[in-house]
Amino acid sequence: MAVRLETERLILRPWREEDAAEALGVYGESGVARWLSPAMDLVPDVNAMRLVLQQWIAEDTRLVSPAGRWAIELREDHRVVGGAVLLPLPPGNEDLETGWQLCPPVWGRGYATEAGRAVAGWAFAEGFDEVLAVARPTNVRAAATARRIGMEWVGETDKYYGLRLQVFRLRPADLREPPSRGPEVSG
Repeated sequence: MAVRLETERLILRPWREEDAAEALGVYGESGVARWLSPAMDLVPDVNAMRLVLQQWIAEDTRLVSPAGRWAIELREDHRVVGGAVLLPLPPGNEDLETGWQLCPPVWGRGYATEAGRAVAGWAFAEGFDEVLAVARPTNVRAAATARRIGMEWVGETDKYYGLRLQVFRLRPADLREPPSRGPEVSG
């Protein structure tokens, strides 16, 4: 089960069913969901989002630490503005993927970088020596965020999800460096 992680501005906590309406503001947005397919399609309504959250909550109980799924909540008002993951990458589940999704109104504030660094830090504290992020070559927002987290581009592959994807890697020493400055975008 995902543990609670805290940063300067964020609380990353396990998802709850009552997060469905706010989660729909992320996963019901075509500008976010288009990058998640085929692993996840656009969620059409609150009831469907509630079912997705129920599935994620159940799956989280079976995941081996440090893997998990988190709701990204703002400390200032406890509003859920996104989600973060640390999950084994298919097909072989040998590699650990970090990912982040935010609702469009909060893009550009550095939340994805902050959440990504927190999740990676958790993986390293649990003994992992690297985490990966994958993005479609045209998803420039995800690539820019991966770089701001401190990730290094290592190439392209068609190993994951049956898609041609860019691969970014972060190791513990990379996380110790402060993230680069610049506008934050997510997608």
